[in-house]
Amino acid sequence: MIAVDTSTWIAFFQGKAGQDVEILDQSLENRQVLMVPPVLTELLSDPKIPSEVSNTLSELPLVEIQPGFWNRAGTLRATVLTRRRKARLGDSLIAQSCLDAGIPLLTRDRDFRAFAEAASLDILFDSSD
Repeated sequence: MIAVDTSTWIAFFQGKAGQDVEILDQSLENRQVLMVPPVLTELLSDPKIPSEVSNTLSELPLVEIQPGFWNRAGTLRATVLTRRRKARLGDSLIAQSCLDAGIPLLTRDRDFRAFAEAASLDILFDSSD
């Protein structure tokens, strides 16, 4: 199972090429994708999202929020910020969701490297590699 960041979903929907898009396509085919709630929120925030895409995204199984999630996410964000790295709130929530579920994050967003360094977040793909 994997989680997929907004950056990779957008590239996928725009028909862009990339290893992450190929992994997402194969993982969807194999029913190996879990939706992270903050990612779903980001994707559904696009007022131009087609209803069929919205429905399909909403049908993916969601990563469950576990008790203590908000405290762990805040602590994770503080850890990253203490290292003088960028830690947006949404990214912090996405990273903590993956850490709690024990699943890797498929992303092309380099900002997640800070979470990998601070908390051993498993990143499947990073476009800068």
